[in-house]
Amino acid sequence: MTEVADSPWIRAMPAVFVLIWSTGFIVARYGMPHAPPMTFLAWRYALSIACFVVWIAWARVPWPRGRSQWGHLAVTGVLMHAGYLGGVWAAVKAGMGAGLSSLIVGLQPVLTAVWLSATGGRVSTRQWLGLALGFVGLVLVVSHKFGAGGPGDTATPLNLAFAVGALLAITAGTLYQKRYLAPCDVRTANTVQLAAALAVTLPLAWLETEPMHWNAESAGAMAWSVLGLTLGGSSLLYLLIQRGAAASVSSLMYLVPPCTAAIAWLLFGEPITATTLAGTALTAAGVAIVVHAGRSR
Repeated sequence: MTEVADSPWIRAMPAVFVLIWSTGFIVARYGMPHAPPMTFLAWRYALSIACFVVWIAWARVPWPRGRSQWGHLAVTGVLMHAGYLGGVWAAVKAGMGAGLSSLIVGLQPVLTAVWLSATGGRVSTRQWLGLALGFVGLVLVVSHKFGAGGPGDTATPLNLAFAVGALLAITAGTLYQKRYLAPCDVRTANTVQLAAALAVTLPLAWLETEPMHWNAESAGAMAWSVLGLTLGGSSLLYLLIQRGAAASVSSLMYLVPPCTAAIAWLLFGEPITATTLAGTALTAAGVAIVVHAGRSR
């Protein structure tokens, strides 16, 4: 490991990413009642692009070189922004509760490991153990949310399709980025990815008939979506994928529901039960095993 890789900031990146990414469901809780999903996401992508362009111009960072690199960035943008976020928001809007949607998307580490094993990648026995522990912990953490979303909190073929589509999109995007993308500046890379996501999402937003209502809650949700989740969280995810093994990075997603539960407890007073604490401990142990096993090889 180099001196740069051992810096406190680099070591803190996974924890900061999990903390930021965990606020996604909080943002949905604030913003979803006031906007249709694709319209909200189209605004989010457009405003994020504007922020990145200003940042790029101020910092004078180079753009990616070569058409192939731009093409690879566009593919990952469609998968990891339009596909993943669009699928999750559409599933929740179609009546799926946060617990079930978290559980389905939380299958990403397992799906990533299965793909790596099937294609000759190395996933050790210790990592499989960590993935299994993490998933059991995830089930415990989100179990109290099943059926807690009201009369509309049901699984239907439509919202299940949206959620599974989101799972497949972020898994494919993570694997694709790790395999095909050469390292480049995270700000220009994210801008290209977001532009591709906007190109896919905008036509879908035009088909939505529900208007977007701007108020304090929707504006606050949009501001954090742009500044925190996209400029912060998505940039960190890009850097983590570039620096780490796919299985280890994906395992961090197991920590998102426990962290979300803690934030919901602080903001909304949602109870944290003994089952939640036990699930959090199992999840943390599972992720620690996966990450440590990946570094020791």
